[in-house]
Amino acid sequence: MTPVVLIAEELAPAAIDVLAYDFDVRHVDGTDRPALLTALADADAVIVRSATRVDAEAVAAAPRLKVVARAGVGLDNVDVNAATARGVMVVNAPTSNIVSAAEQAIALLLAVARHTADASAALKRGEWKRARYTGVEVQGKTVGVVGLGRIGVLFAQRMAAFGTRLIAYDPYIQPARAAQLGVRLVGLDELLRESDFISIHLPRTPETLGLIGEKELATVKPGVRIINAARGGLVDERALAEALAEGRVAGAGLDVFVTEPTTESPLFAFDTVVATPHLGASTVEAQDKAGLSVARSVKLALQGEFVPDAVNVQAGGVVDEDVRPLLGLAERLGKVFTAVAGGIAASVTVEVRGEIVSHDVAVLKLAATKGLFASVVEEQVTYVNAPQLAADRGVEVELVVDREVSDHHNLVTVRGALPDGRLVSVAGTVTGTGSREACKLTQVDEFDLELGAGGVLLFFRYCDRPGVVGAIGTILGESGVNIAAMQVARREAGGEALMALTVDSSVDAELLSAVAAAIGSAKGSIVDLREED
Repeated sequence: MTPVVLIAEELAPAAIDVLAYDFDVRHVDGTDRPALLTALADADAVIVRSATRVDAEAVAAAPRLKVVARAGVGLDNVDVNAATARGVMVVNAPTSNIVSAAEQAIALLLAVARHTADASAALKRGEWKRARYTGVEVQGKTVGVVGLGRIGVLFAQRMAAFGTRLIAYDPYIQPARAAQLGVRLVGLDELLRESDFISIHLPRTPETLGLIGEKELATVKPGVRIINAARGGLVDERALAEALAEGRVAGAGLDVFVTEPTTESPLFAFDTVVATPHLGASTVEAQDKAGLSVARSVKLALQGEFVPDAVNVQAGGVVDEDVRPLLGLAERLGKVFTAVAGGIAASVTVEVRGEIVSHDVAVLKLAATKGLFASVVEEQVTYVNAPQLAADRGVEVELVVDREVSDHHNLVTVRGALPDGRLVSVAGTVTGTGSREACKLTQVDEFDLELGAGGVLLFFRYCDRPGVVGAIGTILGESGVNIAAMQVARREAGGEALMALTVDSSVDAELLSAVAAAIGSAKGSIVDLREED
């Protein structure tokens, strides 16, 4: 029987041509829920964009389904966990819009610098007021890039051609790599003080949400212009409106908002704000790239071949059944490592110990690498692009295996050295089988623990003394955050100590800092593993 590929939204003709010869290509309106569920009954693959919801119900309605493809970057409308549980591969097009997104940021920057949108609207109203729209040149200005992921790099490379001085804040990139790009790495405070233009290129995480708020906007260089074409909420919209009203910020170019869609915002009242409805990926080229990319992935998947852009655990082809439970553990350890380190290491070693090394465990290095970058880059991290993300940032990842292990049947450790020489390590294991299988943290920076590697985890380092546990519980309790589990480890009485907590809800950067300050901790760390549970 010829496999059926169901196309639920508009796709580029070239993408359909990739599939038409080998498969039975059918079409359905993905927004018509009953029609979609009916059509899925015969589908081996379904291709969607952003309007079609592929949730657990949709997956259950498709007994033959082998692959779900999202012709775009995000996967907000696809239940990856439900698909994975049914053995269904999920693919997307993680790099399809990076050029378009970078160009959108540049377009907004130039439009803000030259008052393009407001001047155009005025002229169309019959007003010829050249003096009112006197702008500024970009050449010779300092451009601050917040986040040097793929889109941030493309933005920086293009802005260099304008004769600008480029500085960047990104704790997850090596200085040598930034220097290769002609960019000087600085702290966020220095970037805010020196930049004439600031463009943000970060993912939205608990750490980055509200990254530029009232305090930060109070320290900016007077007359700065701020661009956000990355994710809504990275800039506090209320604080930005106040800074614009006071004249500290001369203008802003915004393509994203904390709530979308939105047609009302205090920011829209300012003539110096250029606002667009999330158009970063809205180019013919980006849409065509996305369609072609997922069409090729679907073809590979249905032909049983390796699929580069798969985002769930079926990505790397055949993985031994004994190794498979450690995939999620290795990825979680990578995420915890990055959170605890507060940056990306210059080199990382993934150690796998125990009887499991009699199998091919190379995929565990990929899983850990994927976790290392999951919360620090803007694009979707997959098993295939994770090594390239590491290479782009000058991070070497090595796999070490050893049959010898104490205390645990199998143990995975992610260990690395940061550029400042600090060593960081996290270790974990998988306990139980079947429905009782669970990932557990066993060690953080040589502190022994036994804590579930799931939910929202908080880590604090401090000097052991009475009252710390109570202080943390009080602050979190007053903020409505419930502690689900807690572990305290110390070198010796009165010495260096580590507290690890699992909490039931999100904790923002402000609350994390408040807890750290209250117990004399230099900095707390947070990692959200709920999507992995």
